[in-house]
Amino acid sequence: MGAGGFTIPGQSGHEELTLELAARWGADVIRDSDGTELSADILESGLGICSTICLIREDNEWARANPDKLQQNFLMSDPVAATDTALRVDLLAGYSRDQFRVSQGDGLEFWQVFNRTEGVELPRESWALVDADAVVISQTTAGHVYTVNFLATRLWEEISMYNHVTNAWGDRERLMAVEPRYPEVADHLLEWLDRWCRANPATTIVRFTSLFYNFAWFWGSDPDLPHRYSDWASYDFTVTPVALRQFTTQTGLEITSEDFVNGGRYTSAHNPPSPVYLRWMEFVGEYVRDLGSRCVELVHSHGKQAVVFYDDSWIGMEPYSGHFQEFGFDGIIKAVFSAYEARLCAGVPTESHELRLHPYLFPVDLEGKPTFSPGGDPTSDLWTFWRQVRRGLLRAKIDRIGLGGYLSLVEPFPDLQDAVARIADEHRLIRSLHEQSAPDFEPVRVGVLTSWGALRSWSSSGHLHEHPTLTMTHVVDALAGSGYDVSFLSLDQVVEAGVPEGISVLINAGTAGSAWSGGDIWRNPALTAAVREWVANGGGFIGIQEPSAVAYGLGTFQLADVMGVDRDLGDRLNLGQRRIHLIPDHELLATGASAPIDAVHGVFLTRAGVEVAAVRDGCPTATLSAYGKGRAIYLAGLAGGGSQRRLLENAIQLAARQRRRLPWAHHPDVDVVRFAGAQLLMIANSSNQSIQTVLERDGVKQEIRLEPSGIMSCQILPDVAMSTVVPSGSLEVR
Repeated sequence: MGAGGFTIPGQSGHEELTLELAARWGADVIRDSDGTELSADILESGLGICSTICLIREDNEWARANPDKLQQNFLMSDPVAATDTALRVDLLAGYSRDQFRVSQGDGLEFWQVFNRTEGVELPRESWALVDADAVVISQTTAGHVYTVNFLATRLWEEISMYNHVTNAWGDRERLMAVEPRYPEVADHLLEWLDRWCRANPATTIVRFTSLFYNFAWFWGSDPDLPHRYSDWASYDFTVTPVALRQFTTQTGLEITSEDFVNGGRYTSAHNPPSPVYLRWMEFVGEYVRDLGSRCVELVHSHGKQAVVFYDDSWIGMEPYSGHFQEFGFDGIIKAVFSAYEARLCAGVPTESHELRLHPYLFPVDLEGKPTFSPGGDPTSDLWTFWRQVRRGLLRAKIDRIGLGGYLSLVEPFPDLQDAVARIADEHRLIRSLHEQSAPDFEPVRVGVLTSWGALRSWSSSGHLHEHPTLTMTHVVDALAGSGYDVSFLSLDQVVEAGVPEGISVLINAGTAGSAWSGGDIWRNPALTAAVREWVANGGGFIGIQEPSAVAYGLGTFQLADVMGVDRDLGDRLNLGQRRIHLIPDHELLATGASAPIDAVHGVFLTRAGVEVAAVRDGCPTATLSAYGKGRAIYLAGLAGGGSQRRLLENAIQLAARQRRRLPWAHHPDVDVVRFAGAQLLMIANSSNQSIQTVLERDGVKQEIRLEPSGIMSCQILPDVAMSTVVPSGSLEVR
C-alpha cells in the first residue's frame, strides 16, 4: 500500500535502525520522545521531523528560581477520628512528599476544615496551620471524624514522575510544572517557545505534549497504594489562588475547595458535575484557548505545523466542547488501546488525526507489567491492541498512526518489526477506502444519555482500559465498532428540549449516582416525563446496570414502569415478587450473543408482559418489554468481547424494531463494514483465533474463513447477490 501516514520514533545512537525501519514501515515522519534526542543524520534524512515539547515543564531552571509560580491543587487530608477536645492532622500523611508539599502563605482563605461526622464546616477560628504541614483543630468532639482541605504545591510534574519511575532514571532531573495564570509565567512560556522554534529549524511539526494542565494524578507514600487518585478529565490541577479569585471576579460565583475535593472523591468524571464546577470548566477553557491559540500562532509564524497530544492534555481543550477549532491546531494525536479511543480522535474538528499505538516502546506498560523486558511479549500485545483499535478505524477515518518511546527496544524482535509493517499497510488500505467514501451505517441512530453529553463523546474519562469493570467503557467501545450513527446527549439537554429528533434508541448505563447513569437529576419529573413520552410514541430505550437510578418516590429505577424492572435496595423484602418465566433462545441472545455475566442484586419484575431472556442469582439480567408504541430493554451489565458486543447490537435492533439492512457475520468477533463508494466489504477478525463463519446479506449466506487477526475484502457487484471472497488475511483488493 505504498508509504506515508506513519510516524516512527528516532533515537540517537541508533541511526541505522531508525532509517532502516522508517523505510520498511513507510514512515514519513520521525519523532523524538521523552528522554531521546535526534542526531544530525536523522534530522537530515529528508523526512518530516516531529519534536515533542511540554511548555509548562521545559525550563526547569526558571521553575526552580520561581517556586511561588508552580502549579497547585487541593488535597483532602486522610480522615482522622478525634479522641479529645483537640486534634492534630498531618496534612500529607499518605501522599507522596516527592510530588507534593503544603502550600504556604497565599491562599489560606481557601482552606476548609470539616467535621465529616456531622457534615459541617468548622469556623476559621477553630483551626490553625502549624509546623508548615499540620493543622491543629480545637473544640473537637471525641469519636467524630475530621478532614482538612488544603492547597498543595506540586514539586514534580506527574508525567515526568511517571517516566522517571517507570524507566528508573535515577538522578535525572525532576521536572516541575509552572502555573500559566501568572502573567509573568505566560510571557515566559511564549518567549521560550519563540526561542525554541528559532533554535530548531529542522523541526517541521511541533507536538504539544501538554498545553498547560495535565490530568489529575495523586501519588501516594504507601507501597500498597502508590496511586491514590487519577482521572484524565479532572480539573483538579487547575486550582491556584490567582485563578480562584479571578473566577469570582469574572463570574460573580463563589467556588470552594469542597467543590473540588468532593468529600475525597474529587472532581472525577465518573461523578455528576455540579453547576459551579461546570462553570469552572468553562472559565478554565476560556483561558487555555486564549493562551493556547497564541502558542499555535507563534509556531505557525515560524513555518511549522502545530499538533497536540490528547492524553496528557485534556484540560480546557476537550475536542467536543464546540471550541476546539479556536486553537488552530493542524492535527491531534491520541494514544489508543480501544475502538472508542480511535473514534474519539477521528471525530475531532481538525485536519489531521493520528493514533499513537500500543505497546509504547517502554520496558514496562502503564500498569508496570513487562513489555520490552523479561517476561514481556510485545508482538502479542501489539496485535491485541491493534485488533481492538481497528474496529474503530473501519468506521471512521484516521489519517496517521505511529509509535512512541525507544526504538532500540524493538531491535531484538524481528516478529514485532514484521507485525508493524503489516499493520502500517492495513491502516493505509483502510484509510484509502475512507478517502473514496464513508462507510455505510444502519438506519438506526443511537443516543447515549449521560450527565456529560457531547463533551465526553466516545469516552468515559480517559485511559479507561484501566477500569475494565466500568460498564460505560464497554458500551462506548461496542458502539465504536458498530454500524450505528451514535450521538452523545446530556440529561440536562433532554430536560430542556426533550429527545432530539431522529434518535431511534436511547441508552442509559452505569451505576447509581454516577455521571453515566445520572444520579439526582432523575428526580426531575421533566426528565422522566420526556423519556416516557418519547418511548410511548415509538422510541426504543435500553437501560444497562442501574439506569435512571436514584432512591426516590416509588422505587429506585425512575423509569421502572418503562423497562418493567426495578431494584430492591433492601426495603421491599416482605413484598411479594412476580414469578420469572425464562424464554429459551430469546432473540436478545441470538447469533453468538451472551447473557450479561453479572446480576444487579435485587432487580425484580414490576409488571406483566416482560420477556425474560436471562436470569442470574434469581434476578432477571436481560429483558424486553413493550411500552406504548415503543420498546424497552434492560441488561444487568455489559462486558468486553464479541459476544457482549453482539448482545448490545441485538438489543439495539430489537429496541428500534429494525432488521439488519447491512451485510453482517454470524460470528460476533467478525466485523463487516460496507464501503459502497469503493464497492467493497471489509471483513476483519477481531480475535486471535481462526474463524469460520457465515456472511449474510439480504438473506443470502456465504461461508467465509479468516485467519487470526486477519482482514479481507469482498467486492460488491450490482448484479450478484454475493461475490467471491478474497483469500483470508489478504490485503489485496479485488
